[in-house]
Amino acid sequence: MLLTITNEPRDYAWGSTSLIAALEGRRPSASPEAEVWFGDHPSDPADVVGGGTLDAVTGGSLPYLLKLLAAADPLSIQVHPTREQAQQGFAREAGMDAADPTRNYRDANHKPELIVALSDRFEALSGLRPVADTLRMLSAFPDAAGVVELREHLASGAEEEALRATIGWLLSGTAQDAVDDVIGALAGAEADGFTEALTAIRTIAERNPGDPGVVVALLMNFVVLRPGEAVFLRAGLLHAYVSGLGVEIMAASDNVLRGGLTPKHIDVDELLSIVDTRPGEVPVQAATGEITAYGIPVPDFALRRIQLDGERSIAVSGPSMALSTAGAIRVGTRSGEAIDVEVGSAVFAPIDVDELVLSGVGEVFIAEPGAGDTPESIQ
Repeated sequence: MLLTITNEPRDYAWGSTSLIAALEGRRPSASPEAEVWFGDHPSDPADVVGGGTLDAVTGGSLPYLLKLLAAADPLSIQVHPTREQAQQGFAREAGMDAADPTRNYRDANHKPELIVALSDRFEALSGLRPVADTLRMLSAFPDAAGVVELREHLASGAEEEALRATIGWLLSGTAQDAVDDVIGALAGAEADGFTEALTAIRTIAERNPGDPGVVVALLMNFVVLRPGEAVFLRAGLLHAYVSGLGVEIMAASDNVLRGGLTPKHIDVDELLSIVDTRPGEVPVQAATGEITAYGIPVPDFALRRIQLDGERSIAVSGPSMALSTAGAIRVGTRSGEAIDVEVGSAVFAPIDVDELVLSGVGEVFIAEPGAGDTPESIQ
C-alpha cells in the first residue's frame, strides 16, 4: 500500500523563509524553513497522511533519510565519520546524556550524503583545495601579520599534514589575532580565478564575524551547482552548504563534527582525528536528461531524478520514496493503486513494491536503498 508522507519544516536559523514556500506555491513563512525530513529518523519521523508517523510503518529501520534543504545563510563547516569511527565514538560516549551539547556521536552509523540542486544556483564548500592554489590566492592578500602566519602554516610541510595542522591551529583558540587579520584582509582582496569564492566567503564573514571557520572556508573548494547537478560527500570530507535549495539524501545518522561557522561545540581533537585532508576538487555530477542516476559509492541509498512528460514505469528495490519537486505528478503501482503527489510531498512504497508507475508532467526524485542494503524487516 502506497502512503503519502509529509513533514513540518525544521526551523534552523540558517533556513530560508521563501525557498521551500516558493517550491510549494505558497507565501513566504514567518520563520526560517531549513529542512523537511522524509524518513523514519527518531528525531523527526515523517507524518503519514491519514494518521501516524512513518517509523510506525517501518520500525525505524530505513537505511536512508531524504530531505528538502533550503539555506539562506551558511551552515556550519562539518565532517562526518566512517562507520567504524562512529561505532568507536558512540561506544566511548555511551555514558553521556543524549542531550549533552558536547556529545559528538548520536548513533553508531556513518553519514555519507548527496546534495542535488533544485534552485538555479546552489553554493557549497566541499573538500580542501590544493595548498599551492590556496597560497596563490593568499598572495593577493595584503601582508598583514596573520596572513603571513597563515601562509607559513600552509607551507610548513607535507600537504596533508600542513592542512591538518593549519585547521587545528585556526580552531585552537590561540589564533584569534591571525584570524582577525585574515578576515580584515579578505575585505578588499581580489585574486584571479577566485572571484566567486572570495565574494561568497566575504558574505560568510559578514554573517559570522570573527569566526575562525571563515578562514577554514578559505582553504576549501567553492562549488556552484545548477539544477540537477550534485556532489557526493564522503566520510571525512569537510563541507558546508552556503545557499540555495536542494534535495539531500544521506545514511540515517545524526553524527556531525563541526569545524567552524557555528556557536555550537567544536571538538577540535576529534575533528582532526577524522577529517580527510587529502586535497582536490569534489566531482560535480551532471544531470543527464530524462533520468539521472547519481553515482553513490555506498550501499545505504540510491537516488534518481526523473524529468517526467507522460507515463513511465520505474523499477525500485523498496522500501522507496517518490518526492515531487515540480509540476503535477501521480505515483502508482502495477496493481492500479495511484496517488496524486503535491509538490513538496512524497509517496512511500513498502518493500514489496518493485515498480512505480509515474505519470504527469514535472520532476520527481526516487530514493531507495542502495544495492545490497534492503532491510528485510521493513514491510
